[in-house]
Amino acid sequence: MQERTGELTFKGNPLTVLGGKVSVGGKAPDFNLLANDLSPVTLAKDAGKVRILSVVPSLDTPVCDTQTRKFNEAVSKLGDKVVCYTVSADLPFAQKRWCANAGLSNVVSLSDHRDMGFGDAYGTHIKELRLEQRSVFVIDGNGVVQYAEYVPEVAQEPNYDAPLAKAKELAG
Repeated sequence: MQERTGELTFKGNPLTVLGGKVSVGGKAPDFNLLANDLSPVTLAKDAGKVRILSVVPSLDTPVCDTQTRKFNEAVSKLGDKVVCYTVSADLPFAQKRWCANAGLSNVVSLSDHRDMGFGDAYGTHIKELRLEQRSVFVIDGNGVVQYAEYVPEVAQEPNYDAPLAKAKELAG
């Protein structure tokens, strides 16, 4: 497994990220994540739709909360050709509680807690914390990565405008 150092910090302290970065224009790696009801979700679930993968370390933190709420609001304006998944290593039960308390209905939270397979495939698995690196990916209806951002500081928000513009463009 590839280990990347020097690309991610948490409050200025360096961390190690496992897995290689995905490339724009490349085929999106498949994944097997858990929905809040413990059912499996793979990349094929919404094949044909534009998928925004909003990856966060933990929904129970202020920046992750903000990121998820901003994508929830923005995706509601993009129509039914776009779906948004929020991926974290939180347990599905914690995600379900957070979503119920937040009252969000336009993002689907998915858990990578079992084996961090998503994090390893997408290069977002923070070795020291067993959490996900904050990142955003846009995958087109054919499963090709059209946008990828790896946020270099855990406590920093991602770019919202660029992935949302790309999703809007792809959805036509």
